[in-house]
Amino acid sequence: MVSVNIEGTLRSGTGTSSAKAARDAGTIPCVLYGSGENVHFTVTPDSVRDIVYTGEFKLANVTVGGKDYRCILKDIQFHPVTDTVTHIDFLHLVDGNTIKVNVPIRFEGTAPGVRSGGKFIQKLRSVKIKTKPEAMVDEMKVDISKLKLGQSLRVRDIQTKEGVEIINAQALPIATIAVPRGLKGGGGGAADEEEAAPAAEAGEVAAAE
Repeated sequence: MVSVNIEGTLRSGTGTSSAKAARDAGTIPCVLYGSGENVHFTVTPDSVRDIVYTGEFKLANVTVGGKDYRCILKDIQFHPVTDTVTHIDFLHLVDGNTIKVNVPIRFEGTAPGVRSGGKFIQKLRSVKIKTKPEAMVDEMKVDISKLKLGQSLRVRDIQTKEGVEIINAQALPIATIAVPRGLKGGGGGAADEEEAAPAAEAGEVAAAE
């Protein structure tokens, strides 16, 4: 699992004026919690660039006040106009304590439906998992090597390892092979039969929602 080392500087103030002063100085106010007393500190924008602007899930090794903390990003606030980072919450990972975190979905293999002329459409880019730090994963891998024209994969199709639970709705679609217009309406061919199953599943999703 990829980690990013972040050096922080303790700040004495914890209010709005202290946070504003930190931003005026070109730094980002942060808070670290989950280890007892909350730790308030600042970081430079460059030090968090690799963990903020990425589609990957990464851990943060935060050093502040002479102590090291193994963390995850819990919340990031952005300026509504400039889109610069204005505040970051870090969660200290403590073995045995359950956490909830979003991790990206990675697809493996080549779908037969794509070879048949279909278009692969990713419906969901990440899922929320419940786990403990010792069982943490940085992505959920999904095999698409059996996905045919008109078929879909759903959250329930994701294989998880022991100690990791996906808490998204099980019927939520994560990917599908769209049938091109030129292959539709072929008079009850195989493509039509494969389309019928996802249509029924879509009804199940609507009912579940």
